Amino acid sequence: MCGRFVAATEPFRLARYFDAEEWPVEQEKAWVPNYNTAPTQQVLAIRESAGQRRIEYLRWGLVPAWAEDLRIGSRMINARAETVTEKRSFSKPFKTQRCLVPVDGFYEWQVSQETGRKQPHYLFRGDGEPLALAGLWEVWNGGTEGPIETCTILTCAPNQTLAPIHDRMPVVLGRSAWGRWLDNGEHDTGYLQTLLVPAANDLILHHPIDTAVNSASNNHAWLREPVNPDALTTGDNALF
Repeated sequence: MCGRFVAATEPFRLARYFDAEEWPVEQEKAWVPNYNTAPTQQVLAIRESAGQRRIEYLRWGLVPAWAEDLRIGSRMINARAETVTEKRSFSKPFKTQRCLVPVDGFYEWQVSQETGRKQPHYLFRGDGEPLALAGLWEVWNGGTEGPIETCTILTCAPNQTLAPIHDRMPVVLGRSAWGRWLDNGEHDTGYLQTLLVPAANDLILHHPIDTAVNSASNNHAWLREPVNPDALTTGDNALF
């Protein structure tokens, strides 16, 4: 799964990287980096309309249009690539409501077979570029506060690099796939599913990090720094 990530690249840099419209100055000034993004928080996503890409906020955790309330979103932060066309909540967005979720890296927890201890890792591109995660979005109109736009991140089987850490990984789309993925006129789900594959084994690096990341209330740049897990004496192993 993908349950936490880092979003620390300024929107104006993301706009240039993804060839999207620049953000308004007022929004740019109000933006703050998030080093421990958690479900139900607002995240930046890239969508396309009439051939123009835009960076917009979406609530992480897809809430289907038919849902009675927002609570279901906390359980729908990820969609499995293998069954995305079969699930009622995801099949329609997969056809017409796709997005990219740009992240600097993401966190995953490796469970020790000997002790059951969960060791967090930070996973990132070695070249420092953002990871473009495949996402779906939806609009929920069930509340009194107006339409709420939400999203989910697609996951697939891990590549050889990530397999020792976890049995799932987010789908990372390369630049050549962005155009057709973001084109809401592209309805060839057979083709789209061919994009939902593990990233190349050498694309993503990882290292163990401090267990302070386990608490979503900890939001610091140093959470990404490598540590010697055997030397850790602080931290909280209780996730969320």
